[in-house]
Amino acid sequence: MNCQHCLTLRRLFFLVFLFIMCLLAFNLSTFYLISFNTTTINPSIIQNNEPKYELLIDDNSIKNLNKINDLNIRVHELLRIRSSVLKELRSLERNRTSIIQELTEHNNELEKLKSTIGKKSSELERIQMHIKQAVVAQKEAKVLVGSMIEPPLNLLPKQAQEKISIENEKTTITRHYNHDDCHMNNCFDFSRCSLFSSFYVFIYDNHNYHVSSIYRIIYDKFRSNIHVTNDPRIACIYLLIISENFPHLNDRISFQNYLDTLPYWAGDGRNHIIFNLNSKIDLNSIGLNVKKAILVQNQFDSSSLRHSFDLVIPDFKFEWKNFSPQLSPAKRKYFLTFLGRISDDNSDHNNNNNSYDDNLQLIIKNTMINLSTKHSVVNHNEFLFDFDCDEKTKKLCDNQTIILLESTFTLIPIIINNHHNIHRNHDFYLRLFNALSTGSIPIIISNDIVSLPFEDVIDWRKATIRLPIARITELYVLLKTYTDADIIELRRYGIHFYRTYFSNLDQFIATFFAYFGTFRLQIPPSSPPSYRSTYYYNQPKYDILTNSSDLLLTNPLLYDNDLSDGDEFLGPIEPPFASISYRRNYSITMNQLYSIWNDVSLTPFHTFPSLPFDPVLPSESKFIGSSYGFRPIGAGLGGSGKEFSESLGGNQIREQFTIVILTYERENVLLLVLSHLKNLPYLNKVVIVWNSPQPPSEDIIWPDIGVDIVVIKSEHNSLNNRFIPFDEIKTEAILSIDDDTNLRHDEIIFAFRVWREARDRIVGFPARFHAWDSNQKSWFYNSSYTCEYSMILTGAAFFHKYYSYLYSYSMPSSIRDKVDEFMNCEDIAMNFLVSHVTRKPPIKVTSKWTFRCPACQTGLSENQSEHFLKRHKCINYFISIYGYMPLLYTQFRADSVLFKTRVSHDKQKCFKYI
Repeated sequence: MNCQHCLTLRRLFFLVFLFIMCLLAFNLSTFYLISFNTTTINPSIIQNNEPKYELLIDDNSIKNLNKINDLNIRVHELLRIRSSVLKELRSLERNRTSIIQELTEHNNELEKLKSTIGKKSSELERIQMHIKQAVVAQKEAKVLVGSMIEPPLNLLPKQAQEKISIENEKTTITRHYNHDDCHMNNCFDFSRCSLFSSFYVFIYDNHNYHVSSIYRIIYDKFRSNIHVTNDPRIACIYLLIISENFPHLNDRISFQNYLDTLPYWAGDGRNHIIFNLNSKIDLNSIGLNVKKAILVQNQFDSSSLRHSFDLVIPDFKFEWKNFSPQLSPAKRKYFLTFLGRISDDNSDHNNNNNSYDDNLQLIIKNTMINLSTKHSVVNHNEFLFDFDCDEKTKKLCDNQTIILLESTFTLIPIIINNHHNIHRNHDFYLRLFNALSTGSIPIIISNDIVSLPFEDVIDWRKATIRLPIARITELYVLLKTYTDADIIELRRYGIHFYRTYFSNLDQFIATFFAYFGTFRLQIPPSSPPSYRSTYYYNQPKYDILTNSSDLLLTNPLLYDNDLSDGDEFLGPIEPPFASISYRRNYSITMNQLYSIWNDVSLTPFHTFPSLPFDPVLPSESKFIGSSYGFRPIGAGLGGSGKEFSESLGGNQIREQFTIVILTYERENVLLLVLSHLKNLPYLNKVVIVWNSPQPPSEDIIWPDIGVDIVVIKSEHNSLNNRFIPFDEIKTEAILSIDDDTNLRHDEIIFAFRVWREARDRIVGFPARFHAWDSNQKSWFYNSSYTCEYSMILTGAAFFHKYYSYLYSYSMPSSIRDKVDEFMNCEDIAMNFLVSHVTRKPPIKVTSKWTFRCPACQTGLSENQSEHFLKRHKCINYFISIYGYMPLLYTQFRADSVLFKTRVSHDKQKCFKYI
């Protein structure tokens, strides 16, 4: 209709134009004739008004004059018609212009309506999709009501242990418990130690006598442990610490009476642990009957040790060392060393029972001498054997530490004689811990099974080599089969075991309590310390603007750029919900006890809300019996872009992420970044870590981005604050960004999807790498373009909240101190930590290499040379702490599946621009 109307107007305009041209041609010709005729007439004829002249005018002249008059009249008429036509044409032109304007307005309105219809249709589809998601969530919630188990209230005893009846007491006292009588099932009262309560320990205060300063330190360390309580009524275990100056040590009857009169002994000592710090006395050897109490000391006779009940520990008096030995080179200066005391004859021993031991020691000594003699020609200085190193003679090698730091393997022989105490060799434990602390791999040669500290839970095969004496002649060939990777792995686990469980008194006491809590009683460890934040503003006090507010126009820099990516549907906008936490408290303690004690990535000291290493269900489980939380693509049928954008898919249940922004006195830039996060799918919350000592401006206007914005007041200005595990973070996924980092929504969502499939890694955008300086023999930080990288800057990266706990509470504090000293390198420290724990490199997504902020007046590191110099120093300092370079290289980045793939017109790509 519109086109036909336009053609009619064009034809009418053409006809009118043709008619006007004809009139103009006729007028011109008429004027030409008139002017020609008037020039031929005698002028005197025209002056006929004067009567004195007589003109002779014939009839032809009169006729001609009449014709001229007629023509003149016609010309005037034509001019009148022309004027009328022009007026009509102007009127028609005005009408045409008006019609065209109306037509344009209607066309614009039509386009707006079409656009509105498209948007409303899209919105309707999204709402319908949201409804479907809500219906699924509702069904899951109904199922969850009956299947989700919440932990009960703390099941604690109502009173302390009561004394048993007199008859039972007499029977119990007269009964002697040997090593076959007691184990946890018949000598321990589990009713005081519920699985669903915390593990509480009450320590007796027996300071009525003079105690040494060492005992006082040990006692105070025990008291400061998180498991210790002052309330005996709720205690699971009662701990009695015996020092060297304990007044009843030399009187068995007095000691026995002392135990029986303990207020919570209950007649038989159940749920009691007697911790003997006196390394010179075996309490069993003096005839003491500890009854149902667990005895912990560093020595036992074979007849008195109650296996799986009593506990053998190393002597507390060995020197605590905190070395940082280097893992490389794998093969050190000395291949095999021995530092100990082996005599050449039996002159030092008067007891014939020692002859067997001496013979075995001589066999070991002669074998080592032969080994050194045989191979010293080919491999000079490959062995170092010192047979005169003895603690008793104060000759435990002053240079022992230096030698062990240069030793690949160190030999630790131990001879067990059934006629003597099988666990009285203080020298053995001393050598073992010295070897572990220096990175020298212990080779334990023994004639019997040797009990190592906490071997019920610690897998010493990962850090030591244990052989019978009969294998000593084959030792050299055996050790030569170990590859460099094997040696590094043994050394790494040895250092890990030492640092985690034996490096200082606090670690040893924590190990002691964790052993009884997690292994003996199967009670999950306590949760890590919570970080209760201080807010500058509570959420209800926020001045949050609505989208229609006129105040949004006050700062066009902040709000003109709508980066909500409304033209691309990236996922449903859901109400915030937290990740499910503490789901595997008991399954980990019951079934993965080995892992939490032996894996570098885990710890037996804390139960974390979630782990990035949780097992993944098979693909069919999400459709058969375990569908809760899963959102498969196309309900399991798969699909391209449309179906992909509607569901998270993958191998994990649905979840959201929290954005953590570290900021310092850059409010305008911060608000700009916040405004770009509006309507971001899967976003749970934004946590702003306010590092400045000055509070936010009173007139600051926080934009409405669809989720809560929490502003946390920092205790001090530290880059380590970026990785604090704030209680406000309710999700497993954390997106850490700087206050000047602008990312498109599709980039964030894509990185989030990639992280969900690699939860144990750092996933992000800017990549960097560590490079080797062959001249300086050291590492340096490099930000150049490269085909392999080893770090992802945490100014724009996803990582699991578990690593925030490790960074804040488990990582060596000296690393955090160095970050504060340089006000730099926190991102390098996090990359070191994750690579150290997982032995995996990070993952880079998209082609973005760096970020630039045109609106930023100042940057975090204006002096680039100083900035890079600090980062070089950080890398080498962190290596000195870890003992090796944990970063690993990788040579690929992640892009979406259909990126640069031709798809049919009825299909969509996963992302438009990624």
